[in-house]
Amino acid sequence: MKAVGEMGAAMNAALIVVGDKLGLYKAMAGAGPMTSTEVASKTGTHERYVREWLNSQAAGGFVTYDGATSRYTLPNEQAMALADESSPVFLPGFFEIVESSIKDVPKITEAFRSGKGVGWHEHDCGLFSGVERFFRPNYRAHLVSEWIPALGDTEAKLKAGGKVADVGCGLGTSTILMAQAYPKSTFVGFDYHPESIESAREAAKKAGVSERVKFDVAKAKEFPGRGYDLVAFFDCLHDMGDPEGAARHVRETLKTDGAWMIVEPFANDKTEDNLNPIGRVFYAASTMLCTPASLAQEVGLGLGAQAGEGRLSKILRSAGFTSVRRAAETPFNIVLEARL
Repeated sequence: MKAVGEMGAAMNAALIVVGDKLGLYKAMAGAGPMTSTEVASKTGTHERYVREWLNSQAAGGFVTYDGATSRYTLPNEQAMALADESSPVFLPGFFEIVESSIKDVPKITEAFRSGKGVGWHEHDCGLFSGVERFFRPNYRAHLVSEWIPALGDTEAKLKAGGKVADVGCGLGTSTILMAQAYPKSTFVGFDYHPESIESAREAAKKAGVSERVKFDVAKAKEFPGRGYDLVAFFDCLHDMGDPEGAARHVRETLKTDGAWMIVEPFANDKTEDNLNPIGRVFYAASTMLCTPASLAQEVGLGLGAQAGEGRLSKILRSAGFTSVRRAAETPFNIVLEARL
């Protein structure tokens, strides 16, 4: 029966993506009990497909079903996770990551045989939008309200007008959130992936912050600029082939009193302490995405997404940072602060 549960979860990953793309969850959110015909009409979809999808969602506990009225309801709690993109627990972006990972099974299978890496840019393009949609709610909930205030005097500097580099910025969500919160500061986001940088530039224009936010193509060991009050790495240091080399470059770009914020997936230092549902997700993502990305680069250290604070801190200290501490944490992230 455990295997049966795995089968249902695996197939439902595809159905979550379908429901998200067609707006089925959003159509049901706050609408109360609905028939399959009503859901189909509201979303411009075919009733027979929608009915089967709804029955699957009911069997999995994602919606409830009333046999007496043949109506389905999306409870408010589930709507927070499946329909509300402003919610801190919005999840469909992760299932886009699952979809892209399955498409990349042939590449990863061959990498197992060859030992070679698979670069971030080599993955199915759904990965990039999925990562942005998955991480955005978490950053929106914690970045400005908790993480930056935990970095000593950093928040005061940004309020007064500081200089910030966001390295490995992807589609630019973290950079833009900081720019919106600290209008007196300037920000530059760097990523080695040109297509992501183009998307980030468009997002900055849409958000109305492009005058204070720049996005440029650059690697973590080579990004330009000096005198940063804050350098931020969001969920990317472990993906790098040479994280110590990247750390040494960060040290050269910071002001003497500047801070480096490293946001990483939550992990304990011992493998046995990560053998839980969250660790399972992160080890799986690390197998498909993070470790291949690192092995595709020079050095190819292959930290993996469950590196843990101990290993990360050792790398930071080896690079010359004298102060390393855990500044904040959530069930899914640890936030380290490194200073010269």
